[in-house]
Formats: sequence, C-alpha cells, structure tokens
Amino acid sequence: MTVTENHSIPDTEDLARRLGRRSLVFVGLMGAGKTVIGRRVADVLKLPFIDSDHEIETVSRMTVPDLFASYGETEFRSLERRVIARLLKSGPRVVSTGGGAFMNGQTRRAVARRGVSVWLKADLPTLMERVGRRSNRPLLNNADPEGVMRRLMDERYPLYAEADIVIHSRNEPKEVIVAEVIDALDAYLQDECRKDTRS
Repeated sequence: MTVTENHSIPDTEDLARRLGRRSLVFVGLMGAGKTVIGRRVADVLKLPFIDSDHEIETVSRMTVPDLFASYGETEFRSLERRVIARLLKSGPRVVSTGGGAFMNGQTRRAVARRGVSVWLKADLPTLMERVGRRSNRPLLNNADPEGVMRRLMDERYPLYAEADIVIHSRNEPKEVIVAEVIDALDAYLQDECRKDTRS
C-alpha cells in the first residue's frame, strides 16, 4: 500500500467508533517502530496510548533489562502476558507490545478477542540501524546481535504474520506509516462489516 497525493483520509472519529471497545495492538520486533507509530496513531484516533513494556516497568518497579537479569525471560513473559490481558480488558486504546509478546498463544487469543493487531514488519538492515541507537535490549546484549536478530525474525515472523493488518515499516516519514495504518484499519473494519452483513 502506498500513499498518493490524492489520498483520501478516513473519518477517524467514525473509525474509532467502529473499533468499539477493542484496542489496536501493535506487534513486531524491537526497532520496528511500535511505540513511535502507535503513539501517533493513538493521537489521530483520539485514544489513550500505552506501551506494555512501560506498564510492566510501572507494575514491577523494575526496568525490563533488570527483570530479565533478575528473573529470566520465562518469568518476564508470564508477567507480560498478565499485563497485556489487563490492558486489553480496559480498551479501547492503542497498545504497543514487546517483541516477544505475540509469541504467547494466550496473548494472541486475547488480542484476537479484544483487539485488532497490526504487525509493523521491517527488514533486517532497518531493524539493526534502529536498535543500534539504544543499549537497553536484553536479547541483543551479546557478541552477535545481528545473528540474534536474524534468529528472532526466523522464529517470530511466521507468528507475526497472523496479525490482522501488516504494514511495511521502513525509513519513510512517520506520517506516511501512520496514514498507512489508518487506511489499513479502515479497510479491515469495512471488510469485517461486510462479512458480518453476509453471515
């Protein structure tokens, strides 16, 4: 999907109304832009925005790297699943999730019931360029971060592909990506409405 000059903008108020009590949930690898794009989409839809990692840090009073170091990934994922389930129950809102959140089957089912999922899909060079700017990525704290990212892409992309909407995250102005998310959400909800009408 590309944005053109004569691009018509959907009625965002109507879009938020059609979303109902569901949340818009961003999934994807670290560096895909889930928080940056999610926050801007939330502004457009006039919905609250929350980053699940920030919520986990608030609940635990620890940073995500500290949680990984102290309790390990398994315990972190368990807390992450519970936090996301709670966030989804109090929608509508826009939620940015951690890269591993959508790997959990219970989380995917909860998102399917109470949300519309958006995968921000990025290629390896884009991801590595972006994550290189920050040092708070526990899974990349090793001698071969690019190798780890490749492995994560191999493991996670097949499950991210189950998301309701897929958007190519790339080095375009953020407004372009936001407009594509809004367009895709509009198309998804229209298609959903047509299916409901036929059934």
